[in-house]
Parts: sequence; structure tokens; C-alpha cells
Amino acid sequence: MSRRWRVQLTAVVRKEVLQTVRDKRIVFMLVAAPLIQTLLFGAAVDLDVDDVPTVVVDGDRTTASRELVRRVLADGTLSRAGTAPSAADAERMLDEGRAAAAIVVPPRLSADLEAGRAARVQILVDGTDPNRSSVAAAAASRFFGEEAQRMSRERAARSGAVPPRIEVVPRVLYNASLETSPYLVPGIMAMLLVVVTTIVTAMGLAREREVGTLEQVLVTPIERRWLLVGKMVPFLVIGAFDVLLVLSVGSWVFAVPLHGSFVALAAGTVVYLLCTLAVGLLISTMSTTQQQSFLGGFLFALPAILLSGIMTPIHSMPRWLQLVTYANPLRYYAELVRSVLLKGAGVVDVAFQLGALAVFAAAIVTAAALRFGKTLG
Repeated sequence: MSRRWRVQLTAVVRKEVLQTVRDKRIVFMLVAAPLIQTLLFGAAVDLDVDDVPTVVVDGDRTTASRELVRRVLADGTLSRAGTAPSAADAERMLDEGRAAAAIVVPPRLSADLEAGRAARVQILVDGTDPNRSSVAAAAASRFFGEEAQRMSRERAARSGAVPPRIEVVPRVLYNASLETSPYLVPGIMAMLLVVVTTIVTAMGLAREREVGTLEQVLVTPIERRWLLVGKMVPFLVIGAFDVLLVLSVGSWVFAVPLHGSFVALAAGTVVYLLCTLAVGLLISTMSTTQQQSFLGGFLFALPAILLSGIMTPIHSMPRWLQLVTYANPLRYYAELVRSVLLKGAGVVDVAFQLGALAVFAAAIVTAAALRFGKTLG
């Protein structure tokens, strides 16, 4: 009996591999596409904000005001895009898209500071890009806040009083340089797996229906369960290869760290691939053509990616939508990969994510197997 199931499984796996290799488009989608997309997404998607074009309105026109403007632009977050004679002119430049921020220095700024009077510097930002505008406003506010504290200390020192001091010593964990790529590449890996494995698997059964090979397989003595397993095994191996490929590219090109347990990553990858492959098979049993299966795979992959926390934080979503994300396997795999790679997590640390993925895998594989049996029956 054991020899019989090995023969059946080997025959199905061999058929799936040969059928996949013959289709050059599928081979490209499985191997080359993840490499190209990792390089493109890793290089193109950059959430770091710098060189924000900034127009300067210097109403004071003194040496002190010019030095203040020079220093606020020195760290690179804001870059000078020109000058304007008034705040209205600066606002017009923002409206025309020639600048994204403006610093408006009021008249008599230096005189007010020397006299110890309160002085206000206005910051205008283009809110059409919320991330860039918030970073630009925060950078300017932080600089002028620190500048005010520095002047206060100097004035107190001249008068002989020593003001109380509170020093903030920031320490950034897991991504000390605050670069985007180490955060995004693990998420891109999870995203590519759901796109590649789900859509390709979904199209497999529909393709066999269209070309007529499914009927030939059904007349063979191969049991349904080994036919199901045989259809999943090749793509499980290809998915694991894609993971190693993305990890290699991420480590060498984008300096993604590999701190955690490889066992935890491998276990999470296997159960996650079982989820995506089973979803693909489930979609294929509900489709009669390759176009329907492709559309079904796309309709599953897009919401899964959007609700995974890969591109936008889950905590920023509406409360009811946050609850929906708990039913998304992609969320747990993205959390697992980032914890293992960036935080050095082990199996115990990601036990919850592993357990959730295992439950999803068992449920989806069971549903796909039942539907697969009914479709072939």
C-alpha cells in the first residue's frame, strides 16, 4: 500500500512539474517575477521623507534670520525651492506645486528674540501628501523648539541662573537607521507569495479542464487525495525557493538583517504556503476557465494584501476593519517574518502567529479537499 501511494504521488508531481515547465509564462511568473518585483518594490517604495521642496519667506531680512533659515534646512529634510516676498506668494507656490512647504519668518524676529518677547514662525505644508506634510511640519517644529530652548539656556546663563535641563536620549531598536527597505522587504516577500502561489494554483485546474488533460487523469487509478497533494507539492517547493531568493536579494541588495530562528521562518513559510495553495485550489474548483480563476485569485490577493499591515499599519485602520484583519493569513505571516528577521524572534516568540497560520491551513486545506472531491466526482 505504501509503495502504491508513493507511485501515485510521484506520477502526479512529475506531471505537474512537466506541465508547469512547458509553460514559459508560468515559469517566468514563478521564478523571475518575484526577483524582479523584489528589486523594483524594494528600490521604488521608499517611505523615508527628505528633500521636501520648501519656499522661504524672510520678513526679517537680518543676519540672524538668514542663519536660522540656513540651519533649519541643513539636515536635508527640507530643501530650499526658492524665496517669496510674502506668505500669500508662498501659498500660491504651494498651490501651483512648485513647493510642498513654506517657512514664513515674521518681521522683527531678531528684535523680539533679543528683547525676550515671544516670536512666531509660520510653517505652511501641502496636505495632499499627509505623510510628507506631517514629517516636514514635525522637522520644522522640532528645530525651532530646540532653538528656543537653546536661547533660553543662553539667556539664563548670562543672567547667572542655571535652568533645569531634561535630556532626551533616543534609542531606536531593530532598525537603527530607520530605513524603509528592511521594513518593507519582509512584507513584500509575504505579498509576492500570495500573488504567485494563489493565482498560479488557481489557474492550474482550469487550464487542465480547457486542454482536456483533467479527464485523462480522472480515468487513471490515482486516488483523489494523492492527486490533490501532488498538485500542491511542486508549488510548495517553488514557493520555498522564492522565499530563499527574496531573502538573498533582500540581504545582499537592501541589507535586510537575518537575526532570528530559521526554523521558525521555515515552519511559518510552510503553513503559509499551504494556506495560499489551498486557496488557489479552492478558487480553481469554483472556476470553469482560466480567466475566471485568475480573476478569483486577484480578488482574493488584493484585499489580503491591503488588510495585512504590509503597506499601512493595522492600528490606523477603522476599528471594524481591524477586526476583519484577524481572518487574514497574510497578516500573521507578515508579522512572523518581520519578527524573525528584524527582532531576532524564535519559535516561542512567534508561537501565536504559527498557531493561527496552522489553523487557517487546516481549515482551508479541508475545504479545498472537500470541494476538490466534489468537483472531480
